[in-house]
Amino acid sequence: MSFLEVRDLCLDVGGFELDRIELKAEKGDYLTLIGPTGSGKSLLLETIIGFYGPEKGRIILEGKDITDLPPNMRQISIVYQDHMLFPHMNVFENIAYAIRKKLRDKKQIEAEVKQIAGVLGIGELLYRKPATLSGGEKQRAAIARSLIVRPKLLLLDEPFSALDVRTKEKLRKMLKKAISEYSTTVLHVTHDFEDVWALANRVVVLRKGKVMQSGDPESVFRQPSPDFVAEFLGTNVLKGKVKALEGKLTVIEAEGLEIYSSDPAEPGEKVAVSIRPEEIILARGVMESSARNTLKGKVSGVFKKEHLVVVEMEMGHAEIKAVVTPTSCEMLGLEPGREMHAVFKASNARIIR
Repeated sequence: MSFLEVRDLCLDVGGFELDRIELKAEKGDYLTLIGPTGSGKSLLLETIIGFYGPEKGRIILEGKDITDLPPNMRQISIVYQDHMLFPHMNVFENIAYAIRKKLRDKKQIEAEVKQIAGVLGIGELLYRKPATLSGGEKQRAAIARSLIVRPKLLLLDEPFSALDVRTKEKLRKMLKKAISEYSTTVLHVTHDFEDVWALANRVVVLRKGKVMQSGDPESVFRQPSPDFVAEFLGTNVLKGKVKALEGKLTVIEAEGLEIYSSDPAEPGEKVAVSIRPEEIILARGVMESSARNTLKGKVSGVFKKEHLVVVEMEMGHAEIKAVVTPTSCEMLGLEPGREMHAVFKASNARIIR
């Protein structure tokens, strides 16, 4: 039996629904939940913690059925985007509030608070009020308050979404350290794929209350299935038909392009091809490379996205996206109208059925 098991969970609340959700997490897992707005991610967290009772299904935590237990009996903590700190209390009092009923010894309370505050880098902020803190500092205080009770399960509902890029990066590192030291299992709802790569060992993709795909981040992002998952994850998806087999390679005609894939398929089979933007190399001309695919096209758009640049290109009848660094963008002179070559390996052209 897994540490956490969500079995056949069904619930409909004001248009948001969970439809036969099956989910498992082992002790120590960091599991991220991703999906479009309205897919039921937050509702799933709030059902696991007990704010909603499912219409059907069970929730098992460490071998115990907690489906009908009240939230305060589940040993689960939750942190939202809004930190929800008590404004009239300082940081120390906010964190200590969570354990005052459990611990009576003031010295022990102080030691516990200082320990978690040190791990999260807010030791020097303990006697300041929330109104004087930055967004990142407030979230660290909220996470400290949730972790200090040593929950069996920590739920995070987009805790970093209102923070700037540098603050997010700093907070991810501190959170990872804290989770490790407190041996906590985490379910984290996010729209930021950087959270997935930086923190998670497992990812679950939801859509309209259903689990579409789950697995480790590498397998889900490299081999998304079905088409919806690939498109949601920002993967290039080209639909076509297998033209021929050349040795160990599959040749696919897709949207006016000829693409080589190392995935097996049968001639005449209708398939889709998935290519991650970060696995495409851009070049002005044909470059010497072991990569089997070189496609010629024209840049249609260039957009900054955090610390990278997204390049959109018209190739065949398709629009293909690649990502480059700002330095590469400048060196290649990427701008709308410029002809470019997109180069990628056959192993990076994954077949979706």
